[in-house]
Amino acid sequence: MDNGASSYRRFLDGDENAAGEIMQELFFSLVFFVDRYVRDVHTAEDIAMDVMSDLFVHRHRYNFKTSLKTYLFMRGKSRAIDFLRHRKAIEMTELTEAEAAEDGDIESKVIEDERKRALSAALGRLPEDMRAAVHLVFFEEMTYDEAARVMGKNRKQIDNLLYRAKKELRIMLGKEVSGDEEY
Repeated sequence: MDNGASSYRRFLDGDENAAGEIMQELFFSLVFFVDRYVRDVHTAEDIAMDVMSDLFVHRHRYNFKTSLKTYLFMRGKSRAIDFLRHRKAIEMTELTEAEAAEDGDIESKVIEDERKRALSAALGRLPEDMRAAVHLVFFEEMTYDEAARVMGKNRKQIDNLLYRAKKELRIMLGKEVSGDEEY
């Protein structure tokens, strides 16, 4: 999986359909990532659209040294921080709940929803760096190196953040579900 790099090469070679493929593949994950910083989906969409527009207008800026997804997330993070500097408010949003599976009985859906809510709440209580690292590695499926580039840290720092985040989540989730053997 090249995270859009081959589509971008085709775009540079004149294939206009490749731009749509890049937008379809990466736009919404970029919006979700930026939204974690700005806490406003409409602002996140605007920032993501600006980042994507810059990609297509300023073709020389992306040099293929990192994956396209990593490049876009770095640009998105930078734009989000600039936005927040102007607004003087740095906050992160909780994870939105994913839809329950269409198959299965109601009881299992309710249990799954409760688990997702507990996880979302626990993630919301983590420090910003831990939340961002968890989001990039586990939800955006970036490598530790890619997440490190996006966050401006080294690989070992990402490893440490994830280790501490998992430990904190185990403690938080363990306290919330104590006495319930199903978890």
